[in-house]
Amino acid sequence: MLKALCLSVWLGLSLVSGAQAASVVFLNPGNADETFWVSYSRFMQGAAQNLGMSLRVEYSGRDRQRVLHQARQALQGPQRPDYLVLVNEQYVAPEIIRLSRGSGVRLFLVNNGLTVDQARQVHEYPDRYPPVLGTLTGNDEEAGYRMLKTLVEQLPPAALEQGVDLLAFSGLKHTPAAQLREQGMHRALAELPGVHLRQLVYGEWSRQRAYEQAQLLGARYPRTQLVWSANDEMAFGAMQAFEEAGRVPGRDVMFSAVNSSPQALQARIEGRLSVLMGGHFSLGGWAMVLLHDDAQGVPIGQLLARPRPVPVLQLIDAVKARRWLTLEQQGDYGLDFKGFSAVGKAPGYRYPFLKDAMDY
Repeated sequence: MLKALCLSVWLGLSLVSGAQAASVVFLNPGNADETFWVSYSRFMQGAAQNLGMSLRVEYSGRDRQRVLHQARQALQGPQRPDYLVLVNEQYVAPEIIRLSRGSGVRLFLVNNGLTVDQARQVHEYPDRYPPVLGTLTGNDEEAGYRMLKTLVEQLPPAALEQGVDLLAFSGLKHTPAAQLREQGMHRALAELPGVHLRQLVYGEWSRQRAYEQAQLLGARYPRTQLVWSANDEMAFGAMQAFEEAGRVPGRDVMFSAVNSSPQALQARIEGRLSVLMGGHFSLGGWAMVLLHDDAQGVPIGQLLARPRPVPVLQLIDAVKARRWLTLEQQGDYGLDFKGFSAVGKAPGYRYPFLKDAMDY
């Protein structure tokens, strides 16, 4: 198990303009067999290979001490990368930023940026916390909002007049992305007086935990018609519990989820998932484009002076799900990452992934 969690993937050491390729270490917070985080790394690897960069991926298995150990190894060891990419899961970012002081390694955050309090702390003590090169996060609040609104749009008008029971499954309490998705859901609830949130629980992104929680909640709230989930694994765990109770997904109970795993895409095609949001696996790939350009002298720091949400999360209907299932067989989704680079482009070039949702 430890070997699996420590899995490191090295991509070829190609040369860029006669110099050694820019090297990157990605501290992946997930497990080496976790569909979302594995696909996330595959997309980054596709970008790295296309751009002629070196990438190493370290999986921490959501173990806070392990990721801090991996960060120390990368930042203080004999073979330091040019860039360290990290996720602020379980609020680890400030400590890793502190560890980077004097290392010569540039830091880049993806998916979960600093919280407001963390950003204030880092800003107030620049002698302790060196500056971060940039942050890319997804449109998580908007995704949480759109998931619930789209679920409700599929109900017959009479259902809202009678009142609809909703259950919600969020991720980890100390994960900004989960918090933002929750906020979006609550924003939608404020606009939907006919929808009643009976309970929100933290499934910790786990199918098994959500299954056990849903067994209890389904019995406690037998009139549940909507299930909102912050990822696909929890949606499938809850779905299993409702199916065992004789409820049919997509007919008796409607489920929503975030992620574009093959299983989630297939469930969307079959109608077992009524609403699916996906695309945030691409953030690491877009970060690789920016790091490539930084290594080539493009001033991306000015562009990323403020953390920005990238509109990568989008609704996936059945047609798009079929298309993504085909593209998912290619680690880079068939994209030419060099084409997204600003190197060689005219002044004023804008990265398309920073201004528009990618519609593969």
